[in-house]
Amino acid sequence: MSSTEPPEARIVAAVSPARPVRVGAGEKLRTTSLPGLTLNVRTRPPVVSGLPPAVFLHGLGGCSQNWSPLMEQLADRLDIEAPDLPGFGDSPPPDDGDYSISGHARAVIRHLDASGRAPVHLAGNSMGGTVAIRVAAVRPDLVRSLTLVSPALPERRPQRTAVPTGLLAIPGATRLFSRATRDWDAERRTRELLALTYGDPGQVTQEDFALAVEEYERRLALPYFWDALARSARGLVDSYALGGQHSLWRQAERVLAPTLLVYGMRDQLVSIRMARRASATFRDSRLLTLLDAGHVAMMEYPGAVARGMRELLDDVEGRAAGGRAVDLRHEQQATDGRDSRKTRGVPVPGADGSGAARG
Repeated sequence: MSSTEPPEARIVAAVSPARPVRVGAGEKLRTTSLPGLTLNVRTRPPVVSGLPPAVFLHGLGGCSQNWSPLMEQLADRLDIEAPDLPGFGDSPPPDDGDYSISGHARAVIRHLDASGRAPVHLAGNSMGGTVAIRVAAVRPDLVRSLTLVSPALPERRPQRTAVPTGLLAIPGATRLFSRATRDWDAERRTRELLALTYGDPGQVTQEDFALAVEEYERRLALPYFWDALARSARGLVDSYALGGQHSLWRQAERVLAPTLLVYGMRDQLVSIRMARRASATFRDSRLLTLLDAGHVAMMEYPGAVARGMRELLDDVEGRAAGGRAVDLRHEQQATDGRDSRKTRGVPVPGADGSGAARG
């Protein structure tokens, strides 16, 4: 998979919807427009200029705000962008209506090609992790490292608590669900969502809960909210049925970038059993397991995830420095070899073309 559109992007000021999306302290929003695609991108200016670029991808039904706590933790190490995937957050639906995993991956690839920031440190949560895997597998030139928080990879026997989310992929399911829950207000919907995604919903402060309710109300007012959710869920489930080189586990095997895998022991959507298989599948992986975390560890325990990522970044930078040192040694050895040939009187081409020995 590769981008087939011109890499030029038009960066304009963020366009406010009827109810503007929340911008946290220290954050900025911008809108990136490409042919047939518009992405809302959340950024946090780095502490110093020149930091390595990073891109963080949210999960099904999420948005770029899911990464705000981790973005703050890593502002001294990375220059981070968190786009709202098409149809989520403040990004409108894609013109082609493609919500498949490949469609989301193409959107990310086009954004990376257009921005000129690659290779980046790429991170993804849940469905965003699945998208990140596909990007890293098909365009390794764009990815310097990979961090996956509860990536939504195919399970032979999914947890019972994950089944209702999978049922969203059935045509008409979201319509039935919206009817069955029409008496639920945004506060109840938010509580149900936190109970499903957090290891301990009780740790959410009243202020953060109120902000989450406000965001849920904003999403429910969007005319395409349920459609984007259902089609993306269908795209995720459909990706599980792919075989051969398009299989997600096969693509995980192809990932070259150093990979950090983060799993929560209380995750009700992605079983902790998957941690061992994922660790064995990614060729260059390290595993971080958080005992009390649920499905969104970067929101629940941003400090712990940040420490894991710092170790990954140290490893990647150490390898790069080691590679440069090896290159310098090879260059010096080549130079020494040429000099030794001269001192031994071995004929080398001279300025006069005679091949006479010098030295």
